Amino acid sequence: MPNKIKILIVEDEMIIAANISLQLTELGYEVVGIVPRGEDALLNIEEDRPDILLLDINLKGNLDGIETAEAMQKSHNIPVIYLTANIDDAHFNRAKKTHPYGFISKPFKKLDLQRTIELTVSQITSNASKKTGVEPQNSGSYILSDSIFVRNQNSMVKVNISDILYIEAERNYCRIYSKNKEYLLVMTLKDIDEKLPSRHFLRVHRSFIVNISQITEISNSHIVIVKKSIPISKSLKDELLNRLQTI
Repeated sequence: MPNKIKILIVEDEMIIAANISLQLTELGYEVVGIVPRGEDALLNIEEDRPDILLLDINLKGNLDGIETAEAMQKSHNIPVIYLTANIDDAHFNRAKKTHPYGFISKPFKKLDLQRTIELTVSQITSNASKKTGVEPQNSGSYILSDSIFVRNQNSMVKVNISDILYIEAERNYCRIYSKNKEYLLVMTLKDIDEKLPSRHFLRVHRSFIVNISQITEISNSHIVIVKKSIPISKSLKDELLNRLQTI
């Protein structure tokens, strides 16, 4: 199954936390925990590393939200989004030093939560792209070295490259067929071919890109991936055979 974005909620008002968890789940994200104190959050982060930390600034306990973020950042670089009912200048200036990805004011609307999370995911993938040299697309998909983030309903879902079977062109769209699900990208096959890691993928036809490791049969005019017959040209068949020898 594709990996969802994992979010840890750190909020000491349990009714608010439960509501946030429900909304995040409906948006397609995975809530890996709901904890009321900063100390609990630090322990949870070590056990199940989240992709995003949704953190109330005014936590009860030994650590407030800002101190929790500061402690976390000594050993981890997890994006922080602060939750706050109200914030004065002193708290804002302290929070700013932790370089949060956003602030969500309580009470908030579902759309505020959705947009802030989506912007954070966009920044995460953009930052990762700068490290790998792969540019993100402005089409609801982000291609990294080992995975693709694709838009699925109202959220961004991570699909591991190793799970992709093949990609088929549909005019200005591409349909990704993975082991468990299909995804539609607003992107041409040519564009996605230029971005995918060539050691895993080969364009074998004007309408198809295949994951080389998923091929189960090669004949004169086609290849087979999970009972799907995909046409292949003679010149590309020779290239495929050469590539298979190096795997």
